Order: sequence, then structure tokens, then C-alpha cells
Amino acid sequence: MRTINLGILVSGQGTNLQAIIEAIEKRQLLAEIRIVISNVDAAFALQRAQRKKIPTAVVPHGPFPGREAFEDQLIHHLDGAGVDLVVLAGFMRVLSPHFVRHYPSRIMNIHPALLPSFPGTNAIRRAWDAGVEQTGVSVHFVDEGTDTGPVILQEEVPIDRKQTLEDLTKKIHEIEHRLYPEAIRLYAEGRLMVGGEK
Repeated sequence: MRTINLGILVSGQGTNLQAIIEAIEKRQLLAEIRIVISNVDAAFALQRAQRKKIPTAVVPHGPFPGREAFEDQLIHHLDGAGVDLVVLAGFMRVLSPHFVRHYPSRIMNIHPALLPSFPGTNAIRRAWDAGVEQTGVSVHFVDEGTDTGPVILQEEVPIDRKQTLEDLTKKIHEIEHRLYPEAIRLYAEGRLMVGGEK
């Protein structure tokens, strides 16, 4: 089985990036991170990558005249690095159909809710405020909608009202760090097939 080449897009702390790095180091995931790209030059995720000698790039979205011009620069870096799979790890930009069509069924994202429930931002707080009994984590392929792509893996998280929102957030992040490398592993092993919305 060949090693899969990853390009990881980040905007913030990079805890999911760290989980993927550690899974690779433990040989739980046969992959190589070829590049980490951030739209935020101060993102701590870049430091995590640089400590491991992983190539990085900063592509700030502000200077570009439009979203497609920004995304063309992302594509330039990703294709130049020979990336097989694009992994969104806290990347806080919505990708246009232009980008998604360039990597059909080759962009993966993680979301802190049981999709299709609570798509979009602030999903953990919105689930908490809604009074639901459970939420969870979803890993999915990215399509042209917002958190609407085919789901790869999901795990439920019961909401314990004796705990705090911060406790729930920590629990969800712990599951994310386990589930994301597992989903990438399934892709690397050729065990995922997309048919329609599944």
C-alpha cells in the first residue's frame, strides 16, 4: 500500500493537525504531510508543522480580488506538493465550487456535530443551547454546500447537563483527534467509495 500525500489547510491552533502528525509518527496512518497552508500568518498550526520540518505556506485571503483568485493560489501550492487528499483542519474559509470541483471527493473536513444537525459555525454551543440530548463528531467529504458532503465517520457524544459547555467541548475535541486520522486511514486504504450523497 502506497503512502498517501496530504495537504492540510489551517487557520488556528492546529490541534487536529497535531493528531494527524502523531498518528503518522505512531505508524497508525501511512501518510506524508506534504504541505500545511494557512490563510493566517500567526496561526499556531504553522509552528506545529515547522517543528516537524513539514513545508508550510501562508496565503492570506485579503489581498486577492476574489475567492477564486485566492483559491487558485491554494491550488498552486497543493498541486505543486503532489497532494492526494486535501484535509481541512480548522480552516476558517468557505471553499467555492471552483476549488471543490478541482478535488472531487478529495477534500475531507471534520465537524463538531452529528451532521446534518447543526451545520456551520458554533456547532457545539448551538447544540448545547438547543437542549438536545446528544451531539457528536462527523468526518465528511466536502461538496459544494456547507457541511453537506457525504459522511465518512460519525460518533455520538451524550450531553450531560451536570457538566459545562467547556467539558462538552473538550470531550468533542478528544473524539475529533481520534476520528480524523481514522477517516484518513480509510481513504488511504482505498476503503471509501462515494455514490451520490453517501
